[in-house]
Amino acid sequence: MMHSLAVCLWVAACFTWTSAIYHPHRQAVHKKLRYLLEPPVYPEVSAQRGANTTLPCLLRLKPPRYKVKWTKLEAPRLGVENIILITNGHDQRGYGSLGPRASLRRAHTLDASLRIANLSLEDDGRYRCELVNGLEDESVTITLRIEGVVFPYQSRNGRYRLNFQEAKDACEGQDARLATYPQLYRAWTEGLDWCNAGWLDDGTVHYPIIQPREPCGGKLLLPGIRSYGPKDKAGERFDAFCFTSSSAGQVFFVGGRLSYTEAVKACGVQGAKIAQVGHLYAAWRFSGLDRCDGGWLEDGSVRFPIATPRQHCGGLPEPGVRSFGFPDKALHTYGVYCYR
Repeated sequence: MMHSLAVCLWVAACFTWTSAIYHPHRQAVHKKLRYLLEPPVYPEVSAQRGANTTLPCLLRLKPPRYKVKWTKLEAPRLGVENIILITNGHDQRGYGSLGPRASLRRAHTLDASLRIANLSLEDDGRYRCELVNGLEDESVTITLRIEGVVFPYQSRNGRYRLNFQEAKDACEGQDARLATYPQLYRAWTEGLDWCNAGWLDDGTVHYPIIQPREPCGGKLLLPGIRSYGPKDKAGERFDAFCFTSSSAGQVFFVGGRLSYTEAVKACGVQGAKIAQVGHLYAAWRFSGLDRCDGGWLEDGSVRFPIATPRQHCGGLPEPGVRSFGFPDKALHTYGVYCYR
């Protein structure tokens, strides 16, 4: 790989440094709170897509007049806050796309915790509970982590064919979204090793390496997240790292020697549709789907999920979703993975 790569090496120090870059809202010093309860050192709530969850925020004392404002901390866009909900302790009002799914828990009179229903992939991120009280405003920050899986994705036309918007669209077309840096980092700690660089949701490009090797930056570099940094979103092309989570549906296999068109019809006969790549990864990760048979997916690729590696099922020692690429839809025949 190019010598000019900015390389993130073994991770404790690197992740701290990178997090400071990609998370400008992080507070370096947390002042002592008077009205709000101090959260744990690293407050994090985990949940799966489709579930309901609560982000804790509790008052020690109630000022005579106050408001509590919940916001989602994202990259600033023209100085506009992403407000979710505001309450004065009696009434509440929701805002934005999250507002209709947000409410206060109100387990007791000092409870300002935020409940979010029917979690989506986009809900992953950092949230701030702010007590607005004249000159004594104070806040706590909670991270909501959507449990999921990151998978690399490339165009059917080959490696490095996607600009940023195309990568974003490709992930969304496969029941996923472009991964964030923390999601890619977490996937790396769980074993993701991939040599091709891919877009992340902030317009930066990275790839995770566990086993250093010559085609992937060289053997002398330590394992880690290799970074190309921010790239021209319109003019430069890479692959994508997509993120998906569990879904309410079921993925199942229909066998046979089927062309792509026949595969689509076979799923329809079962009252289902042909599965997307994100569906298959979610079924592999959350339901333990394990099958040696290659099957068509909606994007025209052929893949199969392996939860228990064995020699005659791809030969690789790690669990994963194996790919046959994008065979000719008319000339090649496989089974199909359906989603219902």
